[in-house]
Amino acid sequence: MIAPTLKHRKKKLLLIYKKLYNAFGPRNWWPGDSPFEVMVGAILTQNTAWTNVEKAIGNLKRKKILSVGKLSRVNLKALKSLIKPSGFYNQKARRIKTFLKFLKSRGSKIGNLKKIDPGTLRQDLLNINGIGKETADSILLYALEKPIFVVDAYTKRMCSRHKLCNEKVEYDTLQALFMDNLPQKHSLFNEYHALIVELGKRFCKTRKPLCSECPLKGI
Repeated sequence: MIAPTLKHRKKKLLLIYKKLYNAFGPRNWWPGDSPFEVMVGAILTQNTAWTNVEKAIGNLKRKKILSVGKLSRVNLKALKSLIKPSGFYNQKARRIKTFLKFLKSRGSKIGNLKKIDPGTLRQDLLNINGIGKETADSILLYALEKPIFVVDAYTKRMCSRHKLCNEKVEYDTLQALFMDNLPQKHSLFNEYHALIVELGKRFCKTRKPLCSECPLKGI
């Protein structure tokens, strides 16, 4: 169950953000040299660690094919080989190819996507095979700078442990908790989610969480 009062939700969410920011500082997330690189990274990071994604992205960069046009011309077999470090490379290669077709249908220009209403664009992304809510929202927030809050396992874990929701909360319900109670700024949503990820990696772990050392101790 989501925390009951509006005042309580806003106060607690802002307090968590401030404590995490003071503990970790700006995260400068998502790492990438271009919006397109961020989009590809959002697909590659499904079900794997970011370190594996970096290896796959590095392969694409070394081949100098990290653009819509060049990556579209790479055959599926070669693409699978290049992104193999990210795991599930057969599925991810097909998803990237499908995503590239979507981009080409929009003129292959990232700027064209930014002009589309966020709600409409989100649904368009979700209609792409293999693009789920977390991936779509990561693309919207980190690549296109839309004020959409990304929910992941780290978010659910942190919020459930701090009594903001239960462990089985739905994606949309938890997303609404943040979007309805925080200023609608993509920069805030960007930083907040990145800070939650850092918290999950360092302290709020699945097993043996370091609660006594956590910057949110006492909340």
